Amino acid sequence: MTGCRPPRDGGPDEGAARPAPTGSHRAAGEGGGPARRAVEAAAGFARREWGPVWTAVRTGLAGRGPRAIPLTLVSLCLIVLLQAAQRRSHSWGHGLVADLGFVRAGDPWWLALARTPLSLFVPAADLPVWGALAQVFVVLGIAEVTLRVRRTLLVAYVCTLAGTLYARIGVATGPGGPLGLPAADAGVVDTGPSSAVVGLALVLCCRFRAWFTGTLVVVLMVVEAVLKPNLAGKEHLVAVAAAAALCALPALRGRRRGGGGEGSGAAGPRPRRTARLTAAAAARSRGAVRCGSRRRSIRRGGRRRGR
Repeated sequence: MTGCRPPRDGGPDEGAARPAPTGSHRAAGEGGGPARRAVEAAAGFARREWGPVWTAVRTGLAGRGPRAIPLTLVSLCLIVLLQAAQRRSHSWGHGLVADLGFVRAGDPWWLALARTPLSLFVPAADLPVWGALAQVFVVLGIAEVTLRVRRTLLVAYVCTLAGTLYARIGVATGPGGPLGLPAADAGVVDTGPSSAVVGLALVLCCRFRAWFTGTLVVVLMVVEAVLKPNLAGKEHLVAVAAAAALCALPALRGRRRGGGGEGSGAAGPRPRRTARLTAAAAARSRGAVRCGSRRRSIRRGGRRRGR
């Protein structure tokens, strides 16, 4: 028959067994070796850890761009302007920044409270300004998109105010106490967005369940306080405690609303969510019924006109 040619002499037959794959070929077929498996594992970890944050930020920025982060942009501009003003020590700018944004543990309470909001945007003198800009742009920007402006401001102010309160208590306690500070810290200028950034980072980790990142932030703050036991390092630990308290408030509120019966505790808010979902499904079903009745009435009217 045409199209059926016998195998050539000495040529390989189609039914002959193929040679077994070597070790390198087998490794490449099974997954590309340990390097490729390590890359895939790292990519999977990144998706689990930061995937929800990335999705939320991308959704919040879609179609809006820079208009979605006005607070972050204003904060960056304030940091640059205040840094430029306080660098000129022989001009009126340094005095103005000191009068409006410098907070010290030795200041009266009313003065510290009045200066605390602006002190968030005054960079620390011993740190580069680009560090403050990077922290604010990343952490504050993500918080503004995902937590909204009010909650972002609340967390930032509470964590900063907690550090200011600790400084006063520590100076009053003295260096002999467990949380005490030396008397010289009463005159240390306490400014910068670091406490607010630490608190916002932990709240974001709790919100999106990025537990590894949150643990890493806490460990870094502890190491900083041990290696550099100054006022700023201890205030960062206080910001961590304040952020943990803010994260625990919704759970405690859910337990109180859930009562003492079964299903209380972490599952407290679920009945409300179930009720909302049930109401939404009922509304959709009513809408579908209405649409169906309207279509039937329109069809009936068309038939009558045709007759």
